Amino acid sequence: MSEQIVIVGFGPVAARLVDELLPAVRNGHVRLTVLGEEAEAAYNRVLVADLGVGRTTADALALADSAELVAEGVDVRLGVRARRVDRARQQVVLSDGASVHYDRLVFATGSRPVIPNLTGINPDPSSPVLPTGVTALRDLRDARVLRQAVAGGKRVVVLGGGVLGLETALAAAEEGATVTVVHNGPHPLGRSIDRGGGAVLAAGLRRCGVRVAGNARSTGVEHNAPDGGFSALLLDDGSAIDGDLLVISCGVRPRTELAEGCGLSTGAGILVDHRLRAHHEPHIFAMGDCAEVRCPDPGCATCRNASGPSGLVGPGWRQAEWLAGYLTLLAEGAEADAEVLPALPPEQPGVVVLKARGMNMAVAGDNAAEPWDEEALTAGAVNGRPRLQVSQWADPEHGRYVKMTTRGGVLEGLVAVGMPRTAAELVGLFERGAELPADRSLLLRLDGPDQLPGAGAADPAGTVCRCAGVSGATITAAASDGCSTVAEVSRATRAGTGCGGCHEDIKGLIEQHFQAAAA
Repeated sequence: MSEQIVIVGFGPVAARLVDELLPAVRNGHVRLTVLGEEAEAAYNRVLVADLGVGRTTADALALADSAELVAEGVDVRLGVRARRVDRARQQVVLSDGASVHYDRLVFATGSRPVIPNLTGINPDPSSPVLPTGVTALRDLRDARVLRQAVAGGKRVVVLGGGVLGLETALAAAEEGATVTVVHNGPHPLGRSIDRGGGAVLAAGLRRCGVRVAGNARSTGVEHNAPDGGFSALLLDDGSAIDGDLLVISCGVRPRTELAEGCGLSTGAGILVDHRLRAHHEPHIFAMGDCAEVRCPDPGCATCRNASGPSGLVGPGWRQAEWLAGYLTLLAEGAEADAEVLPALPPEQPGVVVLKARGMNMAVAGDNAAEPWDEEALTAGAVNGRPRLQVSQWADPEHGRYVKMTTRGGVLEGLVAVGMPRTAAELVGLFERGAELPADRSLLLRLDGPDQLPGAGAADPAGTVCRCAGVSGATITAAASDGCSTVAEVSRATRAGTGCGGCHEDIKGLIEQHFQAAAA
């Protein structure tokens, strides 16, 4: 007796779950249906901006082949939307009038872009109507719009100072567009980076040809272009920033409306326990951007301070891999084994990485405290707990800045701008929870002129691709097996298939391997 599993959504996280469930489909334990709103099978949405500036292709972004999945026995339905879930009958009702029965239902509905309430844009948050020349850069069609603007050397206005908006701005500027980043607050990445790092980051953006308009509150869009499209972003001080294309990059919100419609509990996302099961509903699961891991037990210490969905592809992939194992055991009738399966481990704090040509930045943890802020440094230093310590170094003229916030010698937060080798070492120490050297200046010397060529290459013993959890040793082994390009290593190991920030590190390890082989 096989189980019918239905996955609502066909993005990168759903693609990983489908891939991991294929063995159970082949042996007949699982009948699998995947529902996707878009006409295309899953692709890497994180790299849509790279497609929009012509640095990659749609084929390179593809994460699934619907024809191959159908040949494997998967029921793939594209261009169809799940209208509602009938929990009593265990059915998903579709926009084409059909319905699909499920024994287990997985929400992988992802997130939708936040569209600010601007005059000239339909304010309906669930289905905003964007005028011609305005895009949220979320799908392949949005990428084509950006590609036309960049190829034509047009004026691109990016609204939002988050990492995806900055990466889009830097890439578009380098490929020939005139780019302006508009953000609220004194500097970009205002929620993640401290004042000093933000100032150096903003200066670095300007050096790369990106105009930066900070402390700007947008109020509306003007669409007086000849085709009736976008012509200017209006600000609350009465000024306007002229442009030919507006890219809205103001963050995302989990898509929970389908779950809410069938009575599931939601917070920031669909509430699930540590086994990704919806609260009080053993047949329904959620994962990825739409899922908020917060179990119903009020005494759970892990959930007490849990945040909402991370919005990162790596945690979603790890959820998909774990859930595939759990669902497979259930489908095989091994309920007892499924219940003793170790729960999904909680995610570590995320690291924000910006890697672009001419720009390198890493930010993590709580980095707000300043070296002389006694109140912030002593907060939480009770019952023998050490106080915070801050080590800070800045060279604004050359676009370099490092800040290390430690407690008991262990990093609680970091900022590194324009210091790629130092950033890589700090990120590794942060993720391992390792103690820093007593002489913090040793870390700064990693980017010094006395370092040998290749000293900044990725550590083979450490994790190179944080999205897919692939180590340098695995990448080097793939190179030993004949993989000579980043694309070949990605196909063999999945490294580099997430945010793309590790591509240069993968390339460096490949070059290291073949240089050693030729010696």
